[in-house]
Amino acid sequence: MSAVRLGFAQGALLIAVFLGFALAMPSAAQTQQPGPTKQSGQTDPLKPLQLFIGKWEGDSQGQPGVGKMEREYSLVLKNRFIQVSNKALYPPQEKNPKGEVHEDLGFFGYDRALKKLSFRQFHVEGFVVQYSLDSESEDGRTLVFKSTTIENISSGWVARETYRFLSNDEFVETFALAGPGKEFETYSETRFRRVK
Repeated sequence: MSAVRLGFAQGALLIAVFLGFALAMPSAAQTQQPGPTKQSGQTDPLKPLQLFIGKWEGDSQGQPGVGKMEREYSLVLKNRFIQVSNKALYPPQEKNPKGEVHEDLGFFGYDRALKKLSFRQFHVEGFVVQYSLDSESEDGRTLVFKSTTIENISSGWVARETYRFLSNDEFVETFALAGPGKEFETYSETRFRRVK
């Protein structure tokens, strides 16, 4: 009888020890890489971009001439990224006699290693631009992204995207380029209005 009790007590002790370890270890859900909605208890790293979500129309002017823009920002892939779909129409004009239809697709995300917002932009002309957040105004209403790499262009070029919110339903985007060893020059500026 005492051997049975001893065996039962040892079994109960083993179960208690196992449960103690199991409770002390983090659950699988806790050890998964966090998405952009939660970063180690911090706020959503994509929060500075939330105002963009929706559909926009814009009037653009600059080196390609005067044009109209259509753009949509939407959360994708379990809200880890913001997809940007952009289309610009430049009718034939003095600055652009043949006219032009430009399209690009982009993705905003969060680079955990750099602890910065990132932006990857794919252009119909074959350019691929990788941006990183360069600065953000104190009120969070102006964001500046500077390119870290540009594919399919001569070496030494740098691009910059500046977004300045005038209200929750209106922002100005300024796209600037700098050739090798040169200062930035505005390529185009677009004033966007929310349509949805």
